[in-house]
Amino acid sequence: MKGALVMMAVLTFTLVAAGVAWAQEAQAAPQPAGASAGMLGLAAAIAVGLGAIGTAWAQSRIGAAAAGAIAERPEMGGLMLVFLALPETMVILGFLVAFFLIGNI
Repeated sequence: MKGALVMMAVLTFTLVAAGVAWAQEAQAAPQPAGASAGMLGLAAAIAVGLGAIGTAWAQSRIGAAAAGAIAERPEMGGLMLVFLALPETMVILGFLVAFFLIGNI
């Protein structure tokens, strides 16, 4: 848990530093239209990647709890399946955002 938080902090710092450096470089010289395609691609990748990481983390917790609940009360299997499928909406929304971003390139 602590290692994941450190990794997310390092990743966020790296992306912010790269964005600041890119913004300073972009201000220095005029660029032709469509030059921000790389940043839009990076934004799309981040939308899908962070959504997938969040979904995996949520599903790991829900899956462990669901296994324990089903072991005690097998009739709760259907409900636990619904709870396990709910975090998938995060990845679907990440794909939707990425699709809209890629459409702007």
